[in-house]
Amino acid sequence: MPFSQYAAYAQDTYTLPEISLRLRELLDSPTTDVQDIARLISIDPALTSKVLRLANSALFRFPAQIDNIARAINVVGGEAIYNLVIAETAQKAVFTYHNDLINTKQHWYKSVVTGVLAKRLAKEHVRGTERFFVLGILYHLSEMIIAQHSPDAYQSYLNDAECVEPWQKQSIYFGFDFALCSGGVLQHWQLPLQLYAPLMDAHDSSQDHKPLEERLLCQAQAIEWIFNSCTDPEQCFHKASSLTELSLEYKELAAFYALAEQEALTIQSLF
Repeated sequence: MPFSQYAAYAQDTYTLPEISLRLRELLDSPTTDVQDIARLISIDPALTSKVLRLANSALFRFPAQIDNIARAINVVGGEAIYNLVIAETAQKAVFTYHNDLINTKQHWYKSVVTGVLAKRLAKEHVRGTERFFVLGILYHLSEMIIAQHSPDAYQSYLNDAECVEPWQKQSIYFGFDFALCSGGVLQHWQLPLQLYAPLMDAHDSSQDHKPLEERLLCQAQAIEWIFNSCTDPEQCFHKASSLTELSLEYKELAAFYALAEQEALTIQSLF
């Protein structure tokens, strides 16, 4: 079954919240001002509270307290606020596709860890790293959808205990990797190109020189896999070809992951 069919299934079974669609329209309109965006988000008190908690978190490290949506928009920017709304949407989608094969809370934690790792890796290269956090969160979205739609195939995939990077094993069992499928889901949901294209190309072996976003996503996922999923992390570390660019020893990478895990636990509690 091609990944596009799973993406179509997701489109048929989950509807993006109206507020995320309307926010995208406002951000794309040249006549929109800060108050327009603030009024829209303020319609949903729960979302307002969550966006403010995230805006005041380690994601941004702003030195002063951000106490209202208009100030949050002025400080971190409309696109950053949109990314936070999409992160909230992703959490709701993950819990929509609960199934007996995946512990939903653990899966969401895995998504947050991957997001934090991507953000931390991006800090050395770019500003506005919250987009990498959201890309990391979205990376694993399709796994829930695939497990719900094709439980037998997913169970066979789970039963394979060989120490191989996950996307390679996914390609063997499904003919595509889950990041590609997640990108396809987001494309069907008509999210912006910059949120789905890096996922769809993350493990494209035909690219001689991967763009930064794809490289960082591969590295974040590899680190998460080593320390959060492998029974023998050090053995997996030596098999993770996507980490050669980092030039880190195993102990250095373990320390990097430990810091990311602490941050992920804090951020997870904000959702």
